[in-house]
Amino acid sequence: MENENKGPQGSTEETRAAAEELKGVPKEFLDDSDDRDDAEEGSVEDALAQLRADLDASKQETLYARADTQNVRRRMEKDVADARAYAATGFARDVLSVSDNLSRAIDAVPHDLREDEKFKGLVAGIEATMRELDKVFAQHGISRIAAMGLPLDPNQHQAMLEIPSDEHEPGTVVQEMQAGYMIKDRLLRPAMVGVSKKP
Repeated sequence: MENENKGPQGSTEETRAAAEELKGVPKEFLDDSDDRDDAEEGSVEDALAQLRADLDASKQETLYARADTQNVRRRMEKDVADARAYAATGFARDVLSVSDNLSRAIDAVPHDLREDEKFKGLVAGIEATMRELDKVFAQHGISRIAAMGLPLDPNQHQAMLEIPSDEHEPGTVVQEMQAGYMIKDRLLRPAMVGVSKKP
């Protein structure tokens, strides 16, 4: 009956008595579940930290891979656009010699023969061919480089000789020996020119 009516004081006394009994017991025989719990919590936290670090590294690698893929795609798109725009460069450069020969043929016809009925049709045909060729050049973005009377531009003009002149500033183009051409914004062939110099 006394055991059934134990209050808080009784339980405290039992705890003290149990503690006194355990004083002489070696530590290896005691329950170390608290230490195990602390060790397990530490290992779980370490594993979570490692997983977070791995996740961050994976995210970073994914971002780099996406950026590389986007750069490669942009380069490919630019290369394809350039290939389309400048595909005719080699062919156009070869056809320029045809244009040069037509120009020489027209320039070589004396003025009096232009009015002669025998040669009038021939000259008109050559001029019509030249106009048609210029039209085709324009359709493909090929344009003639302006040269005469302009300052020498080493990006577009190739100086072949110097001509003494009082009428022009030194370095001005005063003679064009061969026309130069651009294809869109690229140099197809530089203009071969003569530039003025002080006498």
